[in-house]
Parts: sequence; C-alpha cells; structure tokens
Amino acid sequence: MSEEKDTPADEEATPPSEPERVTVPEGVESVLPEDAPRITLPLFEGPLDLLLYLIRRDKIDIHDIPIAPITRRYMEYLDLMRELNLDVAGEFLVMAATLIHIKSKMLVPIEPTEAPGDEEVVDPREELVRRLLEFQRYKDAAGVLHQQAQIRAAQWTRPDTVIPAFDDAGEEMLEAGLYDLISAFKELLDRRKALLAHEVESEGPPVEQRMEELLAMIREGESLEFLALFASLETKAEMIVTFLALLELVRLKRVRVYQRGMFGPIRVFRPVGPPAEGAPAPASS
Repeated sequence: MSEEKDTPADEEATPPSEPERVTVPEGVESVLPEDAPRITLPLFEGPLDLLLYLIRRDKIDIHDIPIAPITRRYMEYLDLMRELNLDVAGEFLVMAATLIHIKSKMLVPIEPTEAPGDEEVVDPREELVRRLLEFQRYKDAAGVLHQQAQIRAAQWTRPDTVIPAFDDAGEEMLEAGLYDLISAFKELLDRRKALLAHEVESEGPPVEQRMEELLAMIREGESLEFLALFASLETKAEMIVTFLALLELVRLKRVRVYQRGMFGPIRVFRPVGPPAEGAPAPASS
C-alpha cells in the first residue's frame, strides 16, 4: 500500500510575483500610471556622467569646479530622475553625499593659528577632479570605438532610409543622450512651472497608449521637434507619461533622437520599417 505524502508548506507552488509598482516618497502623491516603466540607466549614464554633462553644458573649468552651484544642479536632476521613475542606483546618492561633504569642507575657514606654508593645503575637490578626468578618458575612448563601429557598419550594409533627413541637412546632427533628454524636459517643466502650479494632480494616461500616440504623430522616415511632442499637453502628469513613453520608444529602437550640435535643440526621428535587429522586446504588462 503506497503511503500518501504530505506536501510541505514551503514546497507548495508560490503565485507569481506581481510587477513592481511605482513607489514615491511618503506623503507625495504619484502622477504616474501603474504601468509606468522603471527605466534602468545604461552604462556610462551614472553619477560621473551626469557631473560631466553639467560641467560641459555650463562651460565649467573641470580643474576649478564651483561646488555649491554644481551640487545644487546635481540635486535638481536627481529629484527629477526620481520623479520620472528612473532607476537611481545607490552610487547617485553616494555622489550627492560626496558633493555635500566637499562643499562643507570648503566652507570651513582655515584656522588663523595655522601658519601658511607649514603644511600644504589639499583641495577637497582634488580626488573628484581626478575621477572625472579618468572617466572622461574612458568615455572618449568608448566614443571613438563606437564611431569606428558605425563606419564599418555603413561600409558593409546597404544604406537605406534609417538615416534621418532633416530640414537643415547641412547642419551637424549628433545623437542625443539620456541626460540631453532629461535636460530638455527639465527646461520644459521650468518654463511651464507657473501654469503647472495651479493644476490638480491626477494620474497620467497608460504609457503604452501614449507610445502608440507618439508613433502616430511621427511618420516613418520623418522627424519632429522634441517640444512639439508636448505642445498640446496641459498637465504635468501627461507630460511625464509622454516623456517616459519617449524613453521607452528609444529603448525599443522605435525612434531615435538627435540634436543640432552639442546641447542643441532635439529632434525625434522615426526609422522606416520594423525595429532594428537586436532591439529589446517590449516590457510585459
């Protein structure tokens, strides 16, 4: 007679885990829909890259960084990235603490009893500058390799309409990065701050729905100004969801983003045909 075995409780099939919901700080009401994707920052999109972006954009001497302004700008971008449900890893917070620590050390006055020349005064920014310069060399080297790969691909593949044709074809167009997009979106929010301050916060539309609407706005083989994507929107919730939808379309390689020179106006281009081979699959709902 066969014995009937009891199934231990810890061996019972566990239900599949629910998708991670949008989380916001306590006391803050989220304007994101529940399907808002959590954007994972790619390689070279960390805190050092953000600092380099801010330094280059504001034309700051990397050897003489004004810590107070750069810390304030860094924290503004960090707050916006959290609001956009970007996956802000721990190293961003470590960098924020480092900047605040450097700022506090620079505010401490030198003791009058310390005779100048007794001991060499170490600049609190020295280690940060060294890390930035080293990181910049790696980025420049990676950029050269990426450019060479694009040249080889152009030599061995049939050119087609995936190369964007802009109205001002004679002007240099550079592919925009994540922080270029965040910066453009931040400037848009700042310009509309007075209008957005009086709105009643509500949850935005589903991200997937907004993705389809963006694709309908841009014809295949054509481009649209970045700001035009937000022209008809009236609430902050709609604007945030639209920006997240754009980031998701970029990740899926359904659209590409370019700008007129470094830190210039951004255009969104929709390639012809299906997504390029190797593009990641859409996130399951």
